Amino acid sequence: MAGEVKIDTSHAAEMDYPEHEKTYGLFIALFKWGSVGIIALLLGMMVGLIMGSGVIASVLTFVVALVIGYFALR
Repeated sequence: MAGEVKIDTSHAAEMDYPEHEKTYGLFIALFKWGSVGIIALLLGMMVGLIMGSGVIASVLTFVVALVIGYFALR
């Protein structure tokens, strides 16, 4: 029936762990700051479009949300 499966790994390259950790760190940083940017953009759009507060209040909300996100994720 089924026997033991043997996989030839003699030609496989060694893992480059420092590069892997660097890439992972970059991915996490981009995910965090991308999320903060999207949330700030949506808050600015909500204030400007739904609440009808205008462009200045919308931009101010966007900037304040970015600053809060910056200090929260530092």
